[in-house]
Amino acid sequence: MNRILTLTIACFAGVSFAAEKKRVVVCTVTTGFRHSSIPFAEKTLEKLGAESGAYEIVGWARQPEVNIPKKPEKPKAPKPLDANADDKAKAKFEAETKKFAEAEAKYAAEMAKWGPEQEDAVKNAQTKRDEAMKASMAVLSPESLAKNKVDLVIFANTTGDLPLPDRDGFLKWIEDGGNFAAMHSGSDTFHGFKGYLQMLQGEFKTHGPQVPADLIAGDKAHPANGGIGEKWDIALEEMYEFKEGSHDREKVRALWFLRHHPVKKDEAGYNAVSWCRTAGKGRVFYTSLGHREDLWSDDPAMPGRKNSVEVSKQYQAHILGGIKWALGLAPGESKPNPEVK
Repeated sequence: MNRILTLTIACFAGVSFAAEKKRVVVCTVTTGFRHSSIPFAEKTLEKLGAESGAYEIVGWARQPEVNIPKKPEKPKAPKPLDANADDKAKAKFEAETKKFAEAEAKYAAEMAKWGPEQEDAVKNAQTKRDEAMKASMAVLSPESLAKNKVDLVIFANTTGDLPLPDRDGFLKWIEDGGNFAAMHSGSDTFHGFKGYLQMLQGEFKTHGPQVPADLIAGDKAHPANGGIGEKWDIALEEMYEFKEGSHDREKVRALWFLRHHPVKKDEAGYNAVSWCRTAGKGRVFYTSLGHREDLWSDDPAMPGRKNSVEVSKQYQAHILGGIKWALGLAPGESKPNPEVK
């Protein structure tokens, strides 16, 4: 063997090549309620990919920026005054009546300027928005996912019926080995699409006021535990209730849960918060957490912060762990654990 070839083999023997980053597409499109935390979610998902080196975002399905003229909204009259109202209530009613009269006059003036031209402008803007939304969602077609060798799709705070190019094809892509992750209102998405809800194993029902959350770990060893441990206390968050029959514990692995009603702590019982499962050959990770901006962002200067920076970092570790598990980069069990209480 000549000297150059020997040196070349020796050099390659001492080199460890970094694995190619996994390829991720993120969707933040909404046709229902739109969370103010979405811009923070987008930045955080980019940051976690860059810092961990685990994945890169190769495509986005984002909300189109289309200005839709807003039709004047008719003001609501104050509630009638009770016959037994005291002076304080009478004074309040008088102030509300005066305010209503001013609002009604403003509404009448604005409606006087509103006509067929404005109605057409609204329809045209809505059509433009819908077309742009469909174009943005094209990145989630089975053909696009295959062409771009996508490993994972993330629904970050999506809501409503999204213009997914091929619903059934998307589910088949997951079942054939594609992977899926969703945060918070990913369960408030596709309420009329049974296949999606069965894949996710959770359909949003309602929520109460934001409350402190005392979470219990369903699997301390799972990457989505984020190294947090057995318990996780969050200062303030919007905790979800799921529709009856939409969440089958025999089909999911509980990762975080509550031992009481999401809002009424005196009502004991298991309430799911985060879980994982397999759908065919695909991996699915979901967390209902992620309503608040100060969960997604660890910026200490964020105005109105209620959750500490430490809790924000825990949330980031939670979702990064779930993402890495879904990508097959971190070992973790997916076997259902309905015995956990």
